[in-house]
Amino acid sequence: MTKIFAVPTENGKLCAHFGRCESFAILEVVDNEITKESYVDPPVHQPGTYPAFLAEKGVKTIIAGGMGVMAQNLFEENNIEVFMGIDAENPAKLVEKYLQSELEDGDNLCDSDHDHGQGHRRR
Repeated sequence: MTKIFAVPTENGKLCAHFGRCESFAILEVVDNEITKESYVDPPVHQPGTYPAFLAEKGVKTIIAGGMGVMAQNLFEENNIEVFMGIDAENPAKLVEKYLQSELEDGDNLCDSDHDHGQGHRRR
């Protein structure tokens, strides 16, 4: 069974703010092994566009630094798991940590001045 992960990136590493990333790393995992890694440009950022874009790509898990409440709610509505409070690192290393049950989420790292709340979900 294939599981698809998305990591918002900037300069090849996790971007602290989901809505301000320059691309998304999309990683496919089969039998706990990363089988494909690609980068896609996000659509124009407007409320709700990124969650819909990633859901259409079959993403089941998001690994992020921080994101707004609306995005969190949209992912939850689409049964997409979210890990937040993750430090900037190579996307493949983050997915490997997830696969080894070593990825620990923490506080929402969103540094924006608009209200995002501080909630996060654990798997």
